Amino acid sequence: MDTDTEPQSFWSEWRDAVEPRTVALIVGVLLLQMGFIASYVGAFHTPTPHRVPLAVVAPAPVTSGTVERLNGLRGHPLRASAVASRAEAAARVRAGSTAGAFVIDAQSRTDALLVSSGAGVAEAEALRAVITEVDASQQRTVTVTDLVPVQPGDGRGLTGFYLVIGWIVGGYLVASLLGVSRGSRPANPRRAAFRLMAVVPYAIVSGFGGALVVDQILGALTGHFVALWWLGALLVAASATVTTAFQVLFGVLGIGITVLVFVIIGNPTAGGAYQPDLLPTFWRVLAYTLPNGAGTDAVRRIVYFGSNGIGGHLAVIAAYAVGGAAVAMAASVRHHRRHQLLDI
Repeated sequence: MDTDTEPQSFWSEWRDAVEPRTVALIVGVLLLQMGFIASYVGAFHTPTPHRVPLAVVAPAPVTSGTVERLNGLRGHPLRASAVASRAEAAARVRAGSTAGAFVIDAQSRTDALLVSSGAGVAEAEALRAVITEVDASQQRTVTVTDLVPVQPGDGRGLTGFYLVIGWIVGGYLVASLLGVSRGSRPANPRRAAFRLMAVVPYAIVSGFGGALVVDQILGALTGHFVALWWLGALLVAASATVTTAFQVLFGVLGIGITVLVFVIIGNPTAGGAYQPDLLPTFWRVLAYTLPNGAGTDAVRRIVYFGSNGIGGHLAVIAAYAVGGAAVAMAASVRHHRRHQLLDI
């Protein structure tokens, strides 16, 4: 036994047991945790409609006044615009180009509200509440017709949201796993390329699996298997390449940044339980700029609106996929050249 070794002081042992880097990581985790709570509670604690698009059909003498009155409601819950006929308004609702249609009947004291729960149950309910209050103030009543109801297996229209979350989580987990098992930063650009290439078959299989579960196995979203499959593959690829890029840029901290982008910010803005028009400004503005929100709305438009209006969403998701791969490769080349210079 070595009797010459003197016992360490408490603080010396503490520094040996808990390295500063470990402390920094723990602080980072704490900040992510606080960010998670602040983001989710901040987004969801008071859902309030904000300029929800509404088509208005009314007799010519009262149309402009009605539109002006609806747009002037306190808090600006509606963005009303005049439409020539009920048929045109209904067509817009069915196409997903407006959240609802308010049809005023001059021959009675009962008006009609046409909504689409397929675009979001919470938004349809918010429209119903606002228009019911408006009509009540005029001693009128309103009947509500759901022109695009959710499928029987799509409880409150949330299936698409959870499907997209599953795809995105799978994408960043596989990229994180590749980083943890072989080093956050690939040894050279060729290794980085191989890592990105490995994501492709995973994304295809993952997209297929997600579509299979919600369509063929659970019957939650039926009739659009192929479209959902390839949307899922694109989402997984976007999540994985962006995660890879963050890891190449920031090492293991890149995983935390990925969680910040896709989980802490991305999920509350995605329009799951509450659609973007019901969220506070910060989350509403970001809604369709991240793959979470673009993907969730794309799923709903594929399933309920004949894929109308998904072009912009696909462009956003593809931009993340391509941009993530490009940044990962560029950062890998930069790191490799730096190491070569240091070795000289």
